[in-house]
Amino acid sequence: MTGEDYKNGQILLIDKPLNWTSFQAVNKIRWHIRQRFNIKKIKVGHAGTLDPLATGLLIICTGKQTKNINEYQGQVKEYTGTITVGATTPSFDLETEINQRFETAHITDDLIYDTCKKFIGIIQQQPPIFSALKKDGKRLYELARKGETTETTEIASRSVEISEFEITKKALPEIEFRVVCSKGTYIRSLAFDFGKALQSGAHLTALRRTKIGDFSVDKAENIEQFISRLDAN
Repeated sequence: MTGEDYKNGQILLIDKPLNWTSFQAVNKIRWHIRQRFNIKKIKVGHAGTLDPLATGLLIICTGKQTKNINEYQGQVKEYTGTITVGATTPSFDLETEINQRFETAHITDDLIYDTCKKFIGIIQQQPPIFSALKKDGKRLYELARKGETTETTEIASRSVEISEFEITKKALPEIEFRVVCSKGTYIRSLAFDFGKALQSGAHLTALRRTKIGDFSVDKAENIEQFISRLDAN
């Protein structure tokens, strides 16, 4: 593949590593394409942010394919992960420390499965204060990390659609799951709301995006593999 191919537009399926931001992954790939082909400027963008603590499928578009980013972002997504019940965190995941603990003795298999069913369909969801949404021109997570937002900060709820919510393994306090959902769904918020619906508390302790539309993480390569393939051209 040549530099012109990347300028004309490529779709790269990348398996984002843990603790990387989506922005870092895009920057790394853009830098290596520019270096490899001595290109001064090339558009590179991703179709849907993954949190640093999430792994999995990141669609990265180059050149003219960046015009189609909104189309890819709008497609149905599939995730797998782990919800830990009995405690909450301000970020709804492991980015922040536990702020409250709850009883779990009453949580039965039947309660878990019955609660799952309540989240199927179109639901109202409030994004977490640790999110990439903007308030007054600034990212919410930037404000939250500076202590400029609280759990009472007003964030508009949104309608999202959960088409599948499946429990794949239970070993309390951990519950492993698979979910298929619409664009704009926050799995961290789903974990938090799920804990509340269990009359307990919960937070997300692992997350992996496995599909975006017809694109699967099974066909993705990690960043090191992409760089090696690029250098071998």
